Amino acid sequence: MRSQRGFTGQKGFTLIEVLVALMIIAAAIMASASLWSGNFTTMRKSALNYDVATILERKMVEIEAKYKEKPLAEVPEEESGDFGSDFPQFRWKMKSREMEFPDLTPIIMGQSEEPNEMLISMIKQMTEYLNKAIKEVQVTVFVKRGKREMEFSATQYFVDYTKEFGGGAPTK
Repeated sequence: MRSQRGFTGQKGFTLIEVLVALMIIAAAIMASASLWSGNFTTMRKSALNYDVATILERKMVEIEAKYKEKPLAEVPEEESGDFGSDFPQFRWKMKSREMEFPDLTPIIMGQSEEPNEMLISMIKQMTEYLNKAIKEVQVTVFVKRGKREMEFSATQYFVDYTKEFGGGAPTK
């Protein structure tokens, strides 16, 4: 007769093998969940950036069309509003300012021993013309996300091509 002392030759898994397998599966599930969470956050940020870029571009085009054929003096210094019920978490603000180009004559005078008066006069005249003919317009879109508000801006330069240059005929 055979002895029944041990369970040798029995097929199956030990408790330790099962626990190790469960830990490996749990680690894989946690890693997958972490990756999904990161991808989901990235997708949400990407969707927000797309919406903001689209809305900002739309508002900039609207402002450009509104003041297209008008003198720069008619562009207000500030303007603001919202996007209605379509985008209740968004609002916008437009700021404009006159351009101020730097005076380049000290640079020219420092480069040569004898300053060229004609060149200095031309640079001064060009600077004055550009200061009058260009206006910087910045549009900012604000997005309410929970308790904080984020802002995104775009800047555009309006040019009045009808301004007279140096007292001569209007340029075209």
